[in-house]
Amino acid sequence: MIHNRGEVSPETKVKILRILEEMDYRPNILASTLASKRVHQFAVLIPEPQSEEAYWNKPMTGVQRAFAELQEYGIQITTYRFSQTNPDSFRIRAEEIINSRPEGVVLAPFFSRESKALIEKLNHLHIPFVFIDSNLKECNKISYIGQNSFQSGALAARLFDFSLPGKATILIVHFAKEMDNQNHLVQRENGFYAYFRKPDQKEIKKLITLEIEDPSNENLFSLLDEQFKAVHSVQGIFVTNSQVYRMAAYLQERNRANIRVIGHDLIKQNIDWLKKGVVDFLICQRPEEQGYQAIETLFQHVIMKKQVAAENYTSIDIITKENLDFYKEFNLINYGTN
Repeated sequence: MIHNRGEVSPETKVKILRILEEMDYRPNILASTLASKRVHQFAVLIPEPQSEEAYWNKPMTGVQRAFAELQEYGIQITTYRFSQTNPDSFRIRAEEIINSRPEGVVLAPFFSRESKALIEKLNHLHIPFVFIDSNLKECNKISYIGQNSFQSGALAARLFDFSLPGKATILIVHFAKEMDNQNHLVQRENGFYAYFRKPDQKEIKKLITLEIEDPSNENLFSLLDEQFKAVHSVQGIFVTNSQVYRMAAYLQERNRANIRVIGHDLIKQNIDWLKKGVVDFLICQRPEEQGYQAIETLFQHVIMKKQVAAENYTSIDIITKENLDFYKEFNLINYGTN
């Protein structure tokens, strides 16, 4: 009946169609793909990880898992990496993607201006795209998969509000270049400031933003010394990305153990400082899940022709040394405990 072969009464046909609708029936895509031998090309555009343990290796783990499940459908995935400190490298990789004409793109809109230029070209070519890690509003994406960066910043502010008394001074530290072009970090900072600007806020915190363009600079500690001298008393530090371990190393070296520190992401360097108690909280966002869901979402949209949700927010997890051993991602990477 599905293929309109044979005689079926109208009443029976209606019943069968209703059952198929309830079962969300789709034609056998796998059989069709095998018969046609068609290859579906997807592109993934994400930052180059700074080390083997760095954050941006984690989304690729999810991408690879999704590929393993979907490759029998003719899915092929090409990964393009760009430097986190060089917007031109993003632009170059974006041009390579446009020239390859994929059927779908997963991208981290790390640099706002360059991302918007790529999006314009993708829209012109009618190539669907999915955002991971950070979101850009007012664009024709099919879906965003990741943390709500604004709410993540607001959560960090609430943690400080609970744990720091009175009119504390808090540093918001960006280890990043061209901050006005770093969409997700700007959103985290905006959420942080918005929390302390609420009308019902009883104690006014002094908030100071610090931008460090080259955190790998050998003079980093001297630069931080100058900032601490200018600010005098600091009770809290919020690092807006995964490089909170750099601040932790400085605080340990300068014997400033009385400062509360909050950062992002469950990478090995951060785990080590969390165990030592130098970092108090890590705010995590399940990057493996982002990579997996991004490819799955493209598959559902491009191959299965299904409508997908425009916003797919992953959880905002608060990790401390007390719950670290029970956290799923920590168990997966298996670094052990002290």
